[in-house]
Amino acid sequence: MADKLTPSDVKGLFEKLSNWGRWGKEDQRGALNFITNQKRAAAARLVQTGESVSMALPLATIPAADNPTPVTHLMVQAGHDSKDQALPYSGDYFAIAPHGMANTHIDALCHVFWQNKMYNGFDASEVGSRGAKKCAIDVTRAGIVSRGVLLDIPRLKKIEWMEPGEKILPQDLDAAEKAQKVQVEEGDVLMIRTGRAAMRKIKGGWDPMRVGLPGLDASCLPWLHERRIAVLGCDAVSDVVPSGYDGVALPIHIGTLVAMGIHLIDNADLDAVSSVSASLDRNEFMFSMAPLILERGTASPVNPLAIF
Repeated sequence: MADKLTPSDVKGLFEKLSNWGRWGKEDQRGALNFITNQKRAAAARLVQTGESVSMALPLATIPAADNPTPVTHLMVQAGHDSKDQALPYSGDYFAIAPHGMANTHIDALCHVFWQNKMYNGFDASEVGSRGAKKCAIDVTRAGIVSRGVLLDIPRLKKIEWMEPGEKILPQDLDAAEKAQKVQVEEGDVLMIRTGRAAMRKIKGGWDPMRVGLPGLDASCLPWLHERRIAVLGCDAVSDVVPSGYDGVALPIHIGTLVAMGIHLIDNADLDAVSSVSASLDRNEFMFSMAPLILERGTASPVNPLAIF
């Protein structure tokens, strides 16, 4: 397939690459079905050194250009409040809007719609004022454990980070596999590093919708479908921003969440796992993540782990 698609080509991919009905007309798990018990057992056998690395950002409590709705952290009981109590304690309260560009989270399959439908053809009206009746994030209540694979694009290109708006093409994914001696397989959790977290640590936050983000071009959708990945994660939002396609703002989100039923992890911090994988010369690991059981929720904040 040519790298540069037309907007019409991109829209056609959503139907061509659809997994609707693949696991039955009532399925709400999507590509998580690619993770079998055998896949999880094989992932556990990847552990060699036992080193565990977080791939999450701290919850973003400070307002910034890329964080207009910061996490609310309130102390409901502090140390100086508890002196006269029978059981002194401290306690706090968090309020989190997980979607956006600041917090590491996993999108439920009900998060995005295309032509008024979510994954497997469920109607957008299934999400109402009391939450999602279909494809909510609690389908991950048993956790996500599988083989994790890191494709590190800055390491491939020998740069510190990709620039906002810089796109990743299918040939970049192929080149990263070859250079980093790993093959993406069915049921894998694929993590794509653009270096966004590294850039932000040095330059500070920016408005992603105005300035842009590095990420996958829509031409990568057939590649993702052919590999039958279970989950896609990125240190940005997987999509290159702007997308470059009129009328389709986030084609990777639509193609994965809606068409293929692939859950997305947004805003990961892949700098530490990049460093460890480079030092061990290993870009595969046991992936482990336990999203919160938020019934009817459209997302969950997460702390994905790479265990080497």
